[in-house]
Amino acid sequence: MRSSGDGRGKEKVKTRSKKSAIRDYIEAIVFALVIALIIKAFIVQTFKVDSGSMIPTLVAGDQILVNKFTYGTRVPFSDVKLFPVREPKRGEIVVFEYPNDRRIHYIKRLIGLPGDIIEIRDKLLYVNGEKYEVEGAHCDDSTIFPGIAGHRDNFEAVTVPADSYFMMGDNRDSSSDSRSWGYVGRSELVGNAVIIYWSWDISSGGFLGRIKNIRWSRLGDILSNSSK
Repeated sequence: MRSSGDGRGKEKVKTRSKKSAIRDYIEAIVFALVIALIIKAFIVQTFKVDSGSMIPTLVAGDQILVNKFTYGTRVPFSDVKLFPVREPKRGEIVVFEYPNDRRIHYIKRLIGLPGDIIEIRDKLLYVNGEKYEVEGAHCDDSTIFPGIAGHRDNFEAVTVPADSYFMMGDNRDSSSDSRSWGYVGRSELVGNAVIIYWSWDISSGGFLGRIKNIRWSRLGDILSNSSK
């Protein structure tokens, strides 16, 4: 009788130990998920580039890390931002919500700060009356269209409103940006792009095709936020 009782006791202990281990695993997973969600919501988020508007700085298939903490942490379900580290700077590569549909994210270079005067004359960009050049920015089409034909090559001088920013792609002739759809509001800024952590040719077709076309030379590239 004594021996039988000891065996049942050991079974119960073993069962409780298994349940405890399972609970520990579940708690660890939940904790990790919560931390990941907090990081994504307030600190760092990944984005995938799927257009050529920032060539050669960014190309389709680049995957980047964006620092969301720089311009302030957004209060969920509002446009209020708290604890900004600093103000946005001219020349930074910025991810933001497209003003005409905030469910969509764009990535461009910040050209105009609040109060800046922006003008384009025959493809040349001027900020506050002075020629402004960005490393990597280029125009591939030698044709120059007058302002009456659109804002790509000639853009009449405008003053950037308060709490707004003027954005342009580095691939100037193939970029939908502030020249065509206007300014980006402060509340629409998501963060500044920091580094390319992954890149492959998304036109290769299928997972195996992309694996064969990983752009190893781009991995770990720190994104330039400088002008010439």
